[in-house]
Order: sequence, then C-alpha cells, then structure tokens
Amino acid sequence: MKLHTLAPNKGAKHRTKRLGAGESSGLGKTCGKGHKGQKARSGSGTRVGFEGGQMPLHRRLPKRGFNNVNFKTKVEVVNLAQLEKAFNDGDTVNEEALRKAGLINRACDQVKVLGLGEITKKLEIVVDTISASAKEKVEKAGGSVQTLADA
Repeated sequence: MKLHTLAPNKGAKHRTKRLGAGESSGLGKTCGKGHKGQKARSGSGTRVGFEGGQMPLHRRLPKRGFNNVNFKTKVEVVNLAQLEKAFNDGDTVNEEALRKAGLINRACDQVKVLGLGEITKKLEIVVDTISASAKEKVEKAGGSVQTLADA
C-alpha cells in the first residue's frame, strides 16, 4: 500500500447537491424547498417538541406524585450454581471476590445469594443477605455463612 493508492471506500463520497442551477437540473428556482413558508427560509425549523402553538405533549401530561427510583435499594443477585463454577474449595466469597470473578459488575447497595443450584465446595460466604435455602445448602456442604447485617 502506498499513499497514491489510498482512496475512500466506494459510496463514501457523494457529489454535492448543486442548487439553483436552472430548472432542467431538477433543483433550480426554489432549490427543492417548495414555495415560501417557514421551511423555505434559511435557518428555518422549530424547536424539538414544538406543536405549532398547541400546548405540547410534555406540558399536557400531569407531573405529580413521588418517584422512589432514586431511593430504592439496588440488590445484585448471585446463585449457588454460579459460586460452584467460579470459586475453589476453601475460598472466601465477598463482594470484592464476586466482582473479580465477573459475577457482579454493576453498582449496587447489597449482594444477595440465592439457593438456585447445588454446591459441593466448602466456601466462606460473607455477603449482605442470603436466602434460607442457600444458607442451608452451604452449611450442609461444610461451608460457613456470615451476613454483614450480623457483623
């Protein structure tokens, strides 16, 4: 490849629309803008959401009430089957370890372990909350569970 062989991709370049080049060009006289009116003027157009003076939709709809989305607790869920695959016997499972393993990647307030799947490894689990079935399965496998609410 040499500099003189470089060229843009096929279809990447277009001829510019030559406006006002006589009626036979197809874009003469009014240059494709029709006759007069707001849209024929330079710098024309209305702002986003403008409805010709009619009360716009965003002002017609009621805005009231309380929205709890900013205050709700964001809980990330991990299942026992995922822990079985990601960790070795005797490992400590906490939020930091779960992030390193790629089981949690979003920002969250709490981490909860659920009992879906089976576990055979002895794991030391330190999380915010854990379901009763998950706790039972972990302890049955010989592991230990500590919730941060208890600590």
